[in-house]
Amino acid sequence: MRIVLDAMGSDDCPEPELQAAVQAARQFGDEIILVGPEQQLRPRLDAMKASGVRLVDATDTITMEDKGMALALKAKRKTSKTSMAVGIDLVKNGEADAFITAGNTGGALATAYFRLDTIPGVERPALTANFPVKGGTCVVADIGANPDCRPEFLQQFAIMGSIYAQKLRGISNPRVGLLSNGEEGGKGNELARATYPLLQNTQINFVGNVEGKELFGGAVDVAVTDGFSGNILLKSSEAVARLITDTLKVELKSSPLTLLGAVLAKPAFAKIKAMMDPDEVGAAPLLGVNGLVFIGHGRSNAHALVSAIRVARQAVEANLLHAIKTAIQEQLTPTTPKEAE
Repeated sequence: MRIVLDAMGSDDCPEPELQAAVQAARQFGDEIILVGPEQQLRPRLDAMKASGVRLVDATDTITMEDKGMALALKAKRKTSKTSMAVGIDLVKNGEADAFITAGNTGGALATAYFRLDTIPGVERPALTANFPVKGGTCVVADIGANPDCRPEFLQQFAIMGSIYAQKLRGISNPRVGLLSNGEEGGKGNELARATYPLLQNTQINFVGNVEGKELFGGAVDVAVTDGFSGNILLKSSEAVARLITDTLKVELKSSPLTLLGAVLAKPAFAKIKAMMDPDEVGAAPLLGVNGLVFIGHGRSNAHALVSAIRVARQAVEANLLHAIKTAIQEQLTPTTPKEAE
């Protein structure tokens, strides 16, 4: 198996990427392809005496400052030498099985979209995340790739999310819900009301609308929404979780008695921390592009990137891309990619 890691993605690049590549190659026994400026990376990698890591030179980088036309050109040009373009081209050309970056999310989306194209029948890719919920996790799509959506986009997200839950979470018949402000089919905004009958007419296990409280209560295995609402849900959830943990830390240290209680409850707190730790998830899959692409957080450390490599390996082993292609072909009439533009 060959996994590509963008060496110039994280906020502290390339040190976390170098450490992750070495650790993952040792842990999984696969070839890790590190993409970035060889002149900068080679001496550091040689000093680490790494084996199983191959460097591929990329002289340019998509930074957080790249926006608009400048970003689009770096993503689309055939001659682009950014670490994202070079790495994704390796997947496109069959020289690698999956690509991972912790870099500019918009840049990764654009580069994957332009260079890999979308799966026939999929008009927009969905950035997907696993939310911690009661009893496990819930796949949420989209969390930011598509702020403006049409009902058919959400239908495609639902099918892809269902397959992802089957293949990587081992759920044979995932319960799929449409995120809305009420359980009844007529509730929600115009997008939700128009999407509801489309989901009823697919082969997925659509259980109807789901409110935020039911989502976190474990009522569904997959929740579908537009990228605008999904991104707000993601960031709000992260902020609330951080508020609760920070408040607990302060309050538990407020007196000797509460401090003693904290010591006794340490195993329980460790479980909660592991459940909410983004480093354990690693990266979010971009479902719908014609290749396996995973996007991590800019704050990713080496542990988070190794976790991302683990998830990417699982997707390759589960033949996720083929499964999504098959499901889309069986359940939807294929359209020409990008014809909706």
